[in-house]
Amino acid sequence: MTYLNNDDAPVVTTQQDSVATVTINRPQRRNALNDNVKTALRDELGRLAGDCTVRAVVLTGAGGQFCAGQDLAEHATLLADRPGHAFDTVEEHYSPIVLALAQMPKPVIAAIEGVCVGAGLGFALACDLRVVARNANLSTAFSSIGLTCDSGLAHSLPRALGEARAKELILLAEPFTGEQADRMGLVSRLVEPGNAVEEASALASRLAAGPTRAYAETKRLLATSYPRTLEETLTEEAAAQTRAGASKDHTAAVAAFLSKQRPVFTGG
Repeated sequence: MTYLNNDDAPVVTTQQDSVATVTINRPQRRNALNDNVKTALRDELGRLAGDCTVRAVVLTGAGGQFCAGQDLAEHATLLADRPGHAFDTVEEHYSPIVLALAQMPKPVIAAIEGVCVGAGLGFALACDLRVVARNANLSTAFSSIGLTCDSGLAHSLPRALGEARAKELILLAEPFTGEQADRMGLVSRLVEPGNAVEEASALASRLAAGPTRAYAETKRLLATSYPRTLEETLTEEAAAQTRAGASKDHTAAVAAFLSKQRPVFTGG
């Protein structure tokens, strides 16, 4: 196992083979997002996007908590001292983090224990898959402090649940458990408490052994499918298929199929 950050860093990354695990590391505050954490997370996700040794990413939080959203103590200080800049963080941090997760050219899995609220929920929904503990505590949270959405929730929740349920979760800001999230369709794997990282890591290892470039093309197709017509989607699929078909992984997989062997994907 390779440690890419020290254990006191606001974000800690470890790498096992081709899987990088990114841990929000502020457990004493339930991994609430202050400026140091947000900057480190934004920069680390950008680095991982360009790291060809990493073929899948797990996002989680330290101390049995995923992320409690914005650190309101820091936010209150900004409201008092620099009111005109209190929300600069949305464009400087939150939006780039969500885009980095959603557009990462490799699969990203959220491993969710404990709290997952506000921007934390936005980050989780920007990931491709979510492994969630049964007793996890999730909420949009924003309206409970007089705010509207950020971190992509106005985009991701309606796509995942439909507009009616998205409005309910955002307007009422009522907490819901991992089990309830599973029934809504937000969860990829529901696990017993304490098992989220292990299960997410197993999924990430499986995906890291897959056709990385094909996964990246799939993510792009799905992310941009809703505004397009069927004809436009067919055109985009043809272009994406041509790019995926030019990969070494595709050529090797076809040869393996013809020789009745199991394909070995290298991400090339």
